[in-house]
Amino acid sequence: MNLEVITRTPIGQPRPTPLLFVHGAYSAAWIWDRHFLPFFADRGYEAHALSLRGHGTSEGHELLRSWRLRDFVADVEQVAAALPRSPVLIGHSMGGMVVQKVLHRRSVPAAVLLAPVPPHGLFGSQLSIALTNPELLCELAWADILGPRSVPGGAVRRALFSDDGRSGDGEVRSYLERFQPESTLVVFDLLGLDLPPSLPRLDLPVLVLGAEHDGFLPAFSGALEATARTYRTRPEVLPGIAHMMMLDHGWEAVARRILNWLDTTLGDGPGWRQVAQEASTSRRGASRAKLEKPELTD
Repeated sequence: MNLEVITRTPIGQPRPTPLLFVHGAYSAAWIWDRHFLPFFADRGYEAHALSLRGHGTSEGHELLRSWRLRDFVADVEQVAAALPRSPVLIGHSMGGMVVQKVLHRRSVPAAVLLAPVPPHGLFGSQLSIALTNPELLCELAWADILGPRSVPGGAVRRALFSDDGRSGDGEVRSYLERFQPESTLVVFDLLGLDLPPSLPRLDLPVLVLGAEHDGFLPAFSGALEATARTYRTRPEVLPGIAHMMMLDHGWEAVARRILNWLDTTLGDGPGWRQVAQEASTSRRGASRAKLEKPELTD
């Protein structure tokens, strides 16, 4: 499968572990390239974001409605396998569920889940939305039928972005115009048709982050806690941010929390550049010593 991958590389020696970002439903790799990819590249990481099949400029648009969650898992595995080292997987919303399924299939150094679909699926969250925000559920239903661009989107906008005046209407509108249809079968998979194994992962560091004003996976719904329990950790809810955590006005607080966690978890924090330089100097010295060693003659 020919997949779109957007890559931002640091200037100079990169950190040892690359990052691979996985988008959520109705979007593509572009959501990471506005802020997150440059942010992490500026701090030494090779940062990659893929568009799942049928999204962005990846192949498969003609079959979008028929793709399954397992197909998206295969896309992440394909891109991860092509990287020089196993990456940290960072998934948002539906992409968080894709990442969770990958974690049960291959070894990765760590994972970050942003407003993820919980391991038990979306049924409970959809029920909560139906009771507390029926307008949003109606708009989502019409978006699945007509496409996101055909829906007025007032409730969707409030669920995706903080409505406090700091997110410019023009900027938010430009984001909403780039959203696209989603696979119908994947929606059914997320509701419960194809969920990851219920066995918890105890051997993998995972950061679970939620958003205070998330209208799709509300912090009070218990979805974040359920995800965190699976990985024996505790969720963190970042204040003042809505579902699109990488595009909302508070994106930098999200990025910095991930960066600090990666520094601690991977052990290649602020001192990584000096270590890399010392290793490079040591390798050059060893090569020079080998060249200068006199050959033995009979």
